[in-house]
Amino acid sequence: MSLFDPLPAYTLYGPTKKLDLSQPHIMGILNVTPDSFSDGGQFNAIDKAVEHCQYMLESGATIIDIGGESTRPNADSVATTEEVERVVPVVEAIRQQLGEEAWLSIDTSNPIVIQAAVEAGADIWNDVRALKREGAIAMAAKLDVPVMLMHMRGEPTTMSSLAHYDDIVSEVSAELTTRIDEVIALGVERDKIIIDPGFGFAKNYEHHRALLTQLDRLKALGLPLMFGVSRKRFLAEVLANSGLDQLATIKAPDRDTIGVAAGLFALQQGACIIRTHNVPMMQQAVALWNQLSAYEQNRVQ
Repeated sequence: MSLFDPLPAYTLYGPTKKLDLSQPHIMGILNVTPDSFSDGGQFNAIDKAVEHCQYMLESGATIIDIGGESTRPNADSVATTEEVERVVPVVEAIRQQLGEEAWLSIDTSNPIVIQAAVEAGADIWNDVRALKREGAIAMAAKLDVPVMLMHMRGEPTTMSSLAHYDDIVSEVSAELTTRIDEVIALGVERDKIIIDPGFGFAKNYEHHRALLTQLDRLKALGLPLMFGVSRKRFLAEVLANSGLDQLATIKAPDRDTIGVAAGLFALQQGACIIRTHNVPMMQQAVALWNQLSAYEQNRVQ
């Protein structure tokens, strides 16, 4: 496998626009929560959220992932009405002030929240629970929007106890395949599905190392791949295991350099969407990959 193989030729369709996934895309993270692990409380005011969204779009993001409930380990649950009140006004304000061009993704597992968000102008459902909540599959089929299915076992409160695998890549692939088949059987169109291997969810340091070196095996599922490890614990564990004391205590907001490196490794293995807190830094890396990939394709022709 070349480091610069072309990405698979997928296209994402919304009601009024489409996204060419044969080119890398950056998904900028917009947490409108008070308790997210690295940026909680920074953007939960509507004006701050819109301002940060505009900054990420101008910096190279094509998708903005809006989250109204933290999914960090042991995070408190959020009532449906509160999650709607956090998310929907931000979607409405972005659409009113920044227009329709940006793809807006909603990081939620709640079918009521996603329905309200889509009615307000959202485009994508990003569900860490892969539509496992009651009514979620039916809602995804009804809304007919692109949906991201993430691999996780259990819930954020229980997932750490379920991180046991004989072959992490094979088991993640098999469990994603089963879930894909289930949601398609109940009405979700295959061409609306994006997969996420679930870095940070029901996996430990060794599992993450295995996944990040063998992501290309997930291309066999025949669906677009989203990769998200930005600022997560695995990156802290890598730094702690580096043997360099100055790296061992780096806090979450300062893990963006290593996160960009991980994003490049994922891109080289077929990921077409990279989810990140630091859009400008990831965009620089994507620019390099794009140009080297173009050079490589011209060279071998």
